[in-house]
Amino acid sequence: MTLEYPFLDRKHILGSLHRQGVKNVIFTDCLKEKDENVKKIVPLATELIQSSPRYQRAENLEYCIMVIGVPNVGKSSLINAMRRLHLKKGKASKVGGEPGITRAVLSRIQVCDRPPVYLLDTPGVMSPKIGSLENGMKLAVCGTILDHLVGEDIIADYLLYTLNKHQQFGYVDHYELGEASDDIQTVLKKIAVKLGKTQKRTAITGVGNISITVPNYSAAAYDFIRAFRKGTLGKVMLD
Repeated sequence: MTLEYPFLDRKHILGSLHRQGVKNVIFTDCLKEKDENVKKIVPLATELIQSSPRYQRAENLEYCIMVIGVPNVGKSSLINAMRRLHLKKGKASKVGGEPGITRAVLSRIQVCDRPPVYLLDTPGVMSPKIGSLENGMKLAVCGTILDHLVGEDIIADYLLYTLNKHQQFGYVDHYELGEASDDIQTVLKKIAVKLGKTQKRTAITGVGNISITVPNYSAAAYDFIRAFRKGTLGKVMLD
């Protein structure tokens, strides 16, 4: 079972997954308060388990399912959404916008009582080798790799390239830049000024020390990247 956001190009995703042998796909958005597709998960999961030739536990009506996926894809958010839907209860798994929030396999978390369904939240798993630099940058933009391992300035530069490539100029309107640009330094400078992310510095000159205001490029890159991850800059499919 693969879970993705509903606004993506579903036909493209389904075609790719089917070629990999994945047949059962449900598109969900666990950030919504109510997502009708979340209701389909338990019936489909229990049906697949019961139809499996290895399912020989008629006396045990409980289902225990492990939730796996790449880092920061929303595994904990899925668990919390299912608890909210079926049990009317709050969060059981800690969530965050960075990879590595879940660091160990947690105890069973009940998400449904009819039938009794328990999920195991797990840390994100990654392939030991990323096929190409391009794939690595896509993972970094999505927050699957810790930002400091790549560098927020590099991630922001690739993100700007990608948005311009796909003619997604939502960042221009969001930050009131006036026009699109392919120069990341120019864009980050304007973002920093727009957000008030500036710093006072002392410059030494031949006539004495003077105070100057410089943009905080790191803070601007941080905001730029997170605005994209929240969907504020538009809906972009990187593949």
